[in-house]
Order: sequence, then C-alpha cells, then structure tokens
Amino acid sequence: MALSSALREATMAVHERAHHSTYMAALLDGRLPLEAYTLLAEQYLGVYGALEAKATELADHPAAGPFVIDELRRMPALVADVEALGGSVSAPRLLPETEVYVERLRAADAPRFVAHHYTRYLGDLAGGQIIGTLLARTYGVTGAGALFYDFSALGSPSRFRARYRALLDSAPWDEIEQRRVCDEAVRAFELNIALLDGMAATTRAAA
Repeated sequence: MALSSALREATMAVHERAHHSTYMAALLDGRLPLEAYTLLAEQYLGVYGALEAKATELADHPAAGPFVIDELRRMPALVADVEALGGSVSAPRLLPETEVYVERLRAADAPRFVAHHYTRYLGDLAGGQIIGTLLARTYGVTGAGALFYDFSALGSPSRFRARYRALLDSAPWDEIEQRRVCDEAVRAFELNIALLDGMAATTRAAA
C-alpha cells in the first residue's frame, strides 16, 4: 500500500475522535472569549517552534528533506498573530499537555518527523481553514491575529495536497519504516487531542 493511503487508513479512527474536541466545538460556536483562542495560538508557538526547528535540522536528510517546504512554515505568522492578540511570544503559557507534545517533537527522528509534519500541516490546510473563517466572522479578527491560516503562498490547496501525497509515496522507506510513520501519526493525533482536552479544561469550554 502507498504510504499516503496507509497513513489515511491508520489514522481514520483517531482522526474522527479529534473532530469531537469540546474546546474546538465551543470555539466554533462562539462560546469562548477571544482570549481562549489566544491561548491556543500560544500552544502552537511551542508545537510549531519544535516542529520547524526539527525541519531545519533534517533539511539535508534524504527522506525527510523534501518535506521541508518553506511556504508551509507557520512560525512567522504565529509570532505576528500572538503579538496582535496580546499574548506572549517570549514566554508562551504552555500547558502540560503541550510540553509533552513539544518533547515528542524534539526527540523525533526522520520517520517520526514526517508523521508529525503530515498530521499538522495537512490538518491546517483542511479543517484549520474553518477556524480562520470563524475568527473573522465571530471575533472580527483578520490579518494579524489570523495569519496562521493563510496558506496563499502555496497556491492551489488541491494541487499542493497532490504534491504532498506524491512526496509521501516516493519517500525511500521500507515497510518497517513506513509502519513507524503510521504509528507515529496516530501518536501525533493523540497528542493533539490531549492538547485540546487541556485547552477545554483550562478555558472551561465544557461549562
């Protein structure tokens, strides 16, 4: 099975669970103050800071290097967003769940890096766009504050996704390494679910 198909199959169940986040439901319904989104953006500073530092580290790796795509990098946008929203860039308020996520990213080797890269960026290109629309409609946030969701530098999202699937399917990994990528992708979803559960508890999204 092609790696792109294996990843989709392996993560199907956990992907569905991720869609039922209490925090995201409350945010999408406009039941949380903008500060609750600011806190999420600060969590992303930790997550993407670690992911993109790992990308720089692996830029010359024969298998992982092709996934280091400068137009995908989110840190410049996140810094601008957090500053515009009044959060802290120098000392983001990372939740314990986020700290666990960050440590996992820092320890990733090439197959695990690609697994996290896949789950984060393709998720941002898909469901993340809904949040960008929500920020404008419900909270009046456009431009700085919502730049994280602007992927216009990539051109056509559908063409980019096809390009990305081709990168996955051409990665020079054997069956064992491909299984490691799939297993880590499931782990990445679990870490993201834990982060969102922590956000729900912190922001009292279930109240």
